[in-house]
Amino acid sequence: MREATYFEQVVAKGCGLDVHKETVVATVSGTGIKSGTRTFSTFTRSLTELREWILSLGVTHLAMESRGMFRKPVFDILEGYGLAILVAGTYLTFRATRS
Repeated sequence: MREATYFEQVVAKGCGLDVHKETVVATVSGTGIKSGTRTFSTFTRSLTELREWILSLGVTHLAMESRGMFRKPVFDILEGYGLAILVAGTYLTFRATRS
């Protein structure tokens, strides 16, 4: 059996997104919030619900994994709300910080 690896927590409240063609799976974790995972559709109304959910929890940092163009509408809904967003994919990794 492999030994578990632990990392120092450097973000108080964060969210990880796995972006697919028809769904976005979001997992939140951090100080003072109950860790949890929810799945959202990629329609605007559902992505807006995702944004409101993570903002209501006080999330400040978000990492999004996506291949291809599926990340674009998700990023568009999330940008401009003070989130530090890291986008990672097979061929692309970039960081966008908006205030």
